[in-house]
Amino acid sequence: MTELADPSEVMVSARNLRRTFGSGDRAVHAVNDVSFDIPRGQLCAVVGRSGAGKTSLLNLLGGLDRPDSGSLSIDGKQVFGDGLRPSRRELTALRRDTVGFVFQNFSLLPILNAAENVGVPLRVRRTPAAEREDRVSLLLKLVGLGDHRAQRPGELSGGQQQRVAIARSLVHTPRLLIADEPTGQLDSQTGRDVMELLHAVVLSENVTAIVATHDEAMIELADRVLTISDGALTGS
Repeated sequence: MTELADPSEVMVSARNLRRTFGSGDRAVHAVNDVSFDIPRGQLCAVVGRSGAGKTSLLNLLGGLDRPDSGSLSIDGKQVFGDGLRPSRRELTALRRDTVGFVFQNFSLLPILNAAENVGVPLRVRRTPAAEREDRVSLLLKLVGLGDHRAQRPGELSGGQQQRVAIARSLVHTPRLLIADEPTGQLDSQTGRDVMELLHAVVLSENVTAIVATHDEAMIELADRVLTISDGALTGS
């Protein structure tokens, strides 16, 4: 990965990103010649109908998938483009050190309690136990679950589980947070509460966030909205 000349103001820079699945008449252009910049500290909403390409785009931005062509830079480092083919280890390091993820289905481990689920990324990084405990406690309090640390996912409501997932996504102090339909399984009021929480913790943790959403509450809170249709940006 190569350093950009002036990365100070931009967290994400995408140029002509393309990702196609299948070939010939069955080819699906999930991400089709997409270019944009997202400044540091912004909350960006990605909107579009189901199947428009939102998840495919987020997977590229988070290093979960590779583009067929185009370039991508994250936090001042070029990840894809100009002949760069990062190894699996490099992409794992990107996700471990720079990017946090929040998914629609929470993705919590059912056998672990809330505190243990939040602490998983720090265990992967082999963070010392005392430091890990302090960070986990801070994040659980930040999302309003300081008194629920010993409860397992099955003992928590959907909104509480998503709060645990948000705490987990931030526990390793990422600089970029990617959330894919984080309120998709929640009722409207709980979804609004989670969106407002997400906005608040993004500000308090000083991270840049990209959120794929249909939720009007998040769209209203966003600094910027990217609209995607058939894999291409149609508005920003």
